[in-house]
Amino acid sequence: MGFGNMQKMMKQAQKMQKEMAKVQESLVDITMEASAGGGAVKVVANCQQELVEIHIDPAAADPDDPTLLEDLVLTAVNDVLRNARERAAQEMEKVTGGMKIPGF
Repeated sequence: MGFGNMQKMMKQAQKMQKEMAKVQESLVDITMEASAGGGAVKVVANCQQELVEIHIDPAAADPDDPTLLEDLVLTAVNDVLRNARERAAQEMEKVTGGMKIPGF
């Protein structure tokens, strides 16, 4: 491999790195939503794995069965975070062309 090819590869890598950084920054603006209990609990998160909103229908808070509400919240949070991870991976794949890059 000649020096010219190496320089070309380095420029491509730098370009991809810049594009990946832009995608990482944009993930904060992409939100996902999940719900549980027929909508009794709704959770919104961005694609940087940050919870943005949690809505709980007051009727879901049964004082005789607090574990039901806990389970609904856990289910909705886990679903929204999984969806956000998948969407972030899809957005990153647009830049990397499917290459698996550690840390992204």
